[in-house]
Amino acid sequence: MPQLESLKDAIAKALPELDVVIAWGRGLDALGATPLFITKPEDLDDMILGPSCVHNLATYLPGLRDRKVGIVVKGCDSRSVIELLQEGLVDRDNLTVFGFACSGVVNVPRLRGAADRHPVQSMEHGSGQVRLQTDTGPVALPEAEALAAKCLTCTEPEALICDHFAGPHGTAERAAVSGNPQGTLERLEAMDFESRFRFWEQEMSRCLRCYACRSACPLCVCQDHCAAQSRNPHWVTQEDTPREKLMFQAIHALHLAGRCTECGECERACPMDIPVLALKQALNREIHRLFDYRAGTDPQATPPLFHFKETEENIKERDW
Repeated sequence: MPQLESLKDAIAKALPELDVVIAWGRGLDALGATPLFITKPEDLDDMILGPSCVHNLATYLPGLRDRKVGIVVKGCDSRSVIELLQEGLVDRDNLTVFGFACSGVVNVPRLRGAADRHPVQSMEHGSGQVRLQTDTGPVALPEAEALAAKCLTCTEPEALICDHFAGPHGTAERAAVSGNPQGTLERLEAMDFESRFRFWEQEMSRCLRCYACRSACPLCVCQDHCAAQSRNPHWVTQEDTPREKLMFQAIHALHLAGRCTECGECERACPMDIPVLALKQALNREIHRLFDYRAGTDPQATPPLFHFKETEENIKERDW
């Protein structure tokens, strides 16, 4: 794979000046990529690149801000890096970004189900299909079913910020999807208030309060002082009720208003497959309407809720 070899060459040259490079490595099988922390040239042999590289590796950056770190990013991951830089949570002088053109990542649980939980020896992505080879035979799914939902509407397949880019720009192949795929947010907006409340009540009844969504989020950096577990002030109880679970998710979403890059890690990490990303998407839509701002797209911009204006152009509160 030319992209992979190009990335390996760039990382090998930069590695002597870095403490660690965060990339992806092979997991238990071809479908199970895992984060790989490269500290020596031999580690590059374990590096992989492909549709199984689902993790947003930017999640690790705040914990390594005082180290010289390299990171490999897809387009959506690069938006998280930009947002971390905007908020001063990462030092640009300590960061080396290796980017590439992404053709989409897969929905791993869905493909595991399609493979009937058998180990996957190999996976190929192209010509409108994702093809798996298992010990019981081949399995193929259309891209529209196999890829992560975020990939079907992706607008940034290439890294928006990087020091080394693998291969020529403009080479990412978009998934061929008929029509406009309807996400959870669109379905919720078509419901009346009561139906929407019942939807969230049912979804939150399945929540385990494991906080995997919080742990996977690259922008949720106050986990040691999270309001969900604070006793002073005591905002949320530990009661196992849909109301308290939804309260936590609402707080989480509001803390990410104008910051969430919709990388989908919260939803991917949820063991109960709860569509929590829709809450962040709803707030992002309002932020865009009011402030004409999309998180993680401009390294020089300031997130709208990080500064104060007496009058906002699209709010005009003085005219009320």
